[in-house]
Amino acid sequence: MKECVTLEWGGRPLVLETGRMAKQADGAILAQYGETVVLVTVVASKKPREGADFFPLSVDYMEKTYAAGKIPGGFFKREGRPGTREILSARFIDRTLRPLFPEGFLNEVQVIATVLSADEENDPDILAISAASAALEVSNIPFAGPIAGVKVGRVNGEFVINPSPELSLESELDIVVAGSQNAIVMVEGSAQNVSEKVLLDAIMFGHESIQGVIKIQKDLKSRVGKEKMIFTQAIIDSEIETKVRQKATEPMRSALSISEKLNRYDKLREIRESVIEEVVAEHEDGGGQIRAVIEKIESELIRGQILTEGKRIGGRSPSDIRKIDCEVSVLPRTHGSSLFTRGETQAMVAVTLGTAGDEQRIDSLAGESRKAFMLHYNFPPFSVGEARFLRGTSRREIGHGFLAEKAIAQILPSAEDFPYTIRIVSEVLESNGSSSMASVCGSTLSLMDAGVPIKAPVAGIAMGLIQDGDNIIILSDILGDEDHLGDMDFKVAGTREGITAIQMDIKIDGLTSEILSKALEQAREGRLHILDKMAQTIKDPREDLSPRAPRIEIVKVRPDKVSVIIGPGGKNIKNIIATAGVKVDVDDDGNVMIASPDKASIDKAIAMVKGLVEEAEVGKFYLGKVQKIMDFGAFVEIIPGTDGLVHISQLDNDRVQNVRDVLSEGDEVLVKVLEIDPQGKIRLSRKAALNEDINKYKK
Repeated sequence: MKECVTLEWGGRPLVLETGRMAKQADGAILAQYGETVVLVTVVASKKPREGADFFPLSVDYMEKTYAAGKIPGGFFKREGRPGTREILSARFIDRTLRPLFPEGFLNEVQVIATVLSADEENDPDILAISAASAALEVSNIPFAGPIAGVKVGRVNGEFVINPSPELSLESELDIVVAGSQNAIVMVEGSAQNVSEKVLLDAIMFGHESIQGVIKIQKDLKSRVGKEKMIFTQAIIDSEIETKVRQKATEPMRSALSISEKLNRYDKLREIRESVIEEVVAEHEDGGGQIRAVIEKIESELIRGQILTEGKRIGGRSPSDIRKIDCEVSVLPRTHGSSLFTRGETQAMVAVTLGTAGDEQRIDSLAGESRKAFMLHYNFPPFSVGEARFLRGTSRREIGHGFLAEKAIAQILPSAEDFPYTIRIVSEVLESNGSSSMASVCGSTLSLMDAGVPIKAPVAGIAMGLIQDGDNIIILSDILGDEDHLGDMDFKVAGTREGITAIQMDIKIDGLTSEILSKALEQAREGRLHILDKMAQTIKDPREDLSPRAPRIEIVKVRPDKVSVIIGPGGKNIKNIIATAGVKVDVDDDGNVMIASPDKASIDKAIAMVKGLVEEAEVGKFYLGKVQKIMDFGAFVEIIPGTDGLVHISQLDNDRVQNVRDVLSEGDEVLVKVLEIDPQGKIRLSRKAALNEDINKYKK
């Protein structure tokens, strides 16, 4: 039976409907906001996945081109593998929902969000977060919701929820906030160097704005919600737990004091295998329980040492940052490069500068667009001491690269000041916590090494949280173990003046504004420390670009002259490229971008462009070519595409009986412009140029 709930939200109605579509799914919600419509379905397997030691949740977000009244490009004319935007949207939903499933629930759960209609005003991915929660709420799948998501902007000092694309262009803030009634679950976004206070206020504003969406989900659940499935959480045999604790606790405590990650992991693996072998000899079916107890002990030891002693793995205090090493110009052939190392996390970053022809073309529901800045993040298996097949780019790599890209995009020069396409590639060579933030730091170093005039250096840091009741410890520059066993992963990137990007995932309820404020302040202190270390290696962008980078000069012409530069079938522009040895890009606004590492080649191309668009001037001499002979005179091309008439009376000082007695088609002739009439017709004179030295006008 169809049921609907409606909320006036951000000036537009939000409608959540169930019972009409996809009725065989465990839960299905058709969500509409404006004319954007998303269908989200959730299905869980009937039994737990055998042998699973993690929660098998999969989230897919799909944008159908018919949603925007378009037909897919390509040969097959149907949607293919998910694009970057779809992957990032799926990650938003996954990171929001995952912490809210009960511990020990190991049934496979699949969430599919399908965009059915897109009005280009309201973001379907934001709508999908709330719709996914509502689908889980009305289903039989156990879920500690509801939650909702919202996009927050700030225009003219005022916070705005779900700003339109046009309003977003004016916003100094673009963050997504997801949360429950009492807690914030996920935050991600970018900002234009805003203060910690502004960001905190924006997060709390977003949390307050989703309360109505949470309320209507509860209302819908009370009407049609299914009874939740009963699952039995594995109970650990007390005898097994006692034996494991006796055998493993002290050896693990000693192992966790080892600073080097791989050595620590090797020792922990030895302990784990030894304890399993000993205990399984007495309890044959207890392997899974033994592993669970060992993981529990590891968590208790790491967290307990931090909470009671303020001491972390390797002996650091909560606010200590690992040793930082920075290098630049590490690769001889790149336009800019760096090696950034923080503890056991290391990123090698390379910058490549290109022209407008190197921009990425993006075809989305909103239409085709171009992207002049890209940051690609690669995470090879050797970075964590593993051997596995190299597949395509993972969702994690796309997500981490996108976060770093947002952090850096805020400090890049404008296209008018620096008309280059910029590609940054971060190769993670070692990883033990926060490789995405290492990529941000390495990107800043590489950009300055390449001579890109960035507005200010940016650094990134990952913060963590350990909480036990009222005992709260905030951690700076977290390790991988502290991320895995902690209660928060909070990445903050910014300049000395403010924040440029943020990503936060919360694993606990009740994160207060006071805790967030303290975490942001501690992150700011850490960020300044890292920026100081980076400045010791390179403080400002180099004065000159790399000699291997293309030099780009822009010649501005009238838009109606663009076709002249291109020429019939591209004849003119091809001639410039071939003759001058440059790369040329022309846009509809009349910007002619000429690129080459060689200045002489650029100057030659500029002269050719100016020659093509040059306009005749009265009183000026031109060396032209005779195009056509008539009885009454000759037509002479004085500028490519521009000709004028030399009347027979203006051919010579003496009377001329026949034009062909003086000129032939194809002759070079020096002429003077006598007049340009209102219709643009040009009157020329050869007679007035007879006393001029023709060699002065030869190019």
